[in-house]
Amino acid sequence: MEVRLFQTQDAEQIARLFHETVREINVRDYSNSQVKAWAPEDIQFRNWVEVCSNRFTYVADDDGVIAGFGELEPNGHIDCFYCHKNYQRCGVGSRIYQAIEAKAYELSLNRLFVEASITAKPFFQRMGFAVVKEQEVMRRGEGFINYAMEKLL
Repeated sequence: MEVRLFQTQDAEQIARLFHETVREINVRDYSNSQVKAWAPEDIQFRNWVEVCSNRFTYVADDDGVIAGFGELEPNGHIDCFYCHKNYQRCGVGSRIYQAIEAKAYELSLNRLFVEASITAKPFFQRMGFAVVKEQEVMRRGEGFINYAMEKLL
């Protein structure tokens, strides 16, 4: 498995990975109405190309299958960070995170921060992040609990 930067042709797989992961993994911690608001049916592939191209988006490529992806913004914010439903607890997230942290050091950042879902919170804690606060955010009319977390570098 290779961790590499996003390429335009990855957008469709990334969009599907996001949608399926939220719908099949995050549903363990959120209601059906919440996951439908988080990952609606109308996947917009063009939007994923634009977003992923404007950040340091790392993908875990397993012989053409994208096993996960994570996005680092230049200010240290980790935005999307998802592992494919069939690659959960296989070390994929750790490998993507290592690439993100290496880039953060290269950019001379002094901290990384993320809004982690209930599902992702334990992963980020294992990576050394601390909870700053629990918060409720709204998306398409649904409220979600997530956690503002940070790691000092």
